[in-house]
Amino acid sequence: MNNLVFPILRLLADGRFHSGEDIARQFSVTRASVWNAIQAAEALGVDIFSVRGRGYRLPQPLHLLDKQAVLDALGAQQHRFHLVLFDTIDSTNSYLMQQAASHAPHGTVAAALLQTKGRGRRGRSWQAAFGASLTFSLLWRFQMGASALSGLSLAVGLALVRALHQYGLRSAQLKWPNDILVQGRKLAGILIELNGDMDGPSAAVIGIGLNLNLPPAMRAQIDQPVTDMASHLPINIDPNALLGQLLHELAQVLDTFEREGFAALREEWQVHHAYHGEVVKLLFPDGREQFGHVQGIADDGVLLVQNEHGTQRFSSGEISLRGAR
Repeated sequence: MNNLVFPILRLLADGRFHSGEDIARQFSVTRASVWNAIQAAEALGVDIFSVRGRGYRLPQPLHLLDKQAVLDALGAQQHRFHLVLFDTIDSTNSYLMQQAASHAPHGTVAAALLQTKGRGRRGRSWQAAFGASLTFSLLWRFQMGASALSGLSLAVGLALVRALHQYGLRSAQLKWPNDILVQGRKLAGILIELNGDMDGPSAAVIGIGLNLNLPPAMRAQIDQPVTDMASHLPINIDPNALLGQLLHELAQVLDTFEREGFAALREEWQVHHAYHGEVVKLLFPDGREQFGHVQGIADDGVLLVQNEHGTQRFSSGEISLRGAR
């Protein structure tokens, strides 16, 4: 990674023209070094206008992650979190899993606007270009064991939907067990990794990837229908305000989950489930497919499906869920 990329992007974030000469002077480098950094930024998916005699400019002001801006968005909840923000990182989950093993404090958050090796459920990769997604991971320590954390990914999904609704995206829905959909297309995903004893205490690294503004070339690389926030909101999305809102709702939901379990959140979760009461296709790891009618979610987060065998229970590790239509 070119070390000048992000300093120059921070300079260009105001959306105004900056000449190559002025940029070179500010960072005490050559014009060629500035040009190389601009090329490296464009390779990350950042569009930069270059006009002879005027210099370089972004198409619109760019919001980079800023610790104080996130803390301001958190308000009274800011004391509960320890923020570590990156311009780019291989994987926020991998980073935080390592930090968790080194006794990182409860409420540690690692966030980035670009992951180079982001991971999704069932071994999938999380596609990313700079600024296209907000990716972050949250370390949450529980006094109970991993065996008592059934339904955690569903609780996290509910927190995301609450935050997105408050942000203005009222059409955001849940897809069991760990996706957020808008009009049937994936907007966000959740990956949870656990560390600790089955009987407690335990730590969860809660990884979240949320599409902000996906370039067309990236959409073409993704093997499922996807969408982003920019396609549904008439505002310039500030990832700092959004991250603050997401963390605020996560704290509220995780407090409830630890006190009362997923059962206390189940009814609200079902209200927002995109496939509640509908016929769905269940995809098994061995390639089998099965159709059934979604009856609901059990208190432990298990999916209840009615089929020719009666009402069956499915855990998140067993199947993938698709709409039947």
